[in-house]
Amino acid sequence: MRMLRDKGVFRAKQREQGMDVMDNDAAQKSRARQEANPDPTTGGIAADRLRSIVERIERLEEEKKALSNDIKDIFGEAKASGFDVKALRALIVLRKKEPAEIEEQESLLDLYKRALGM
Repeated sequence: MRMLRDKGVFRAKQREQGMDVMDNDAAQKSRARQEANPDPTTGGIAADRLRSIVERIERLEEEKKALSNDIKDIFGEAKASGFDVKALRALIVLRKKEPAEIEEQESLLDLYKRALGM
């Protein structure tokens, strides 16, 4: 348990210092090793197709990270303008729901509040 916690602390420190959790050198060495293998199939798996899928997923993960940073920046802008970020997040969640679902949730919340004397 302690070892897992220490590993998490180590990764958090790496992120704070701007380091990727996965070593880029190791990734580049792995890619070079993969490209050096001329066999297009290994164990019945089409290596080129698999590599294509993995690279597409990696690109999308990078885009997702960039979008996440953009959203974080917008929430920072909203906070600087005096808006309550927690309320904005709740509003976004509500806008994704159907009106009937929102009404049902609010009714249930009112019922629970009355049961607790609130």
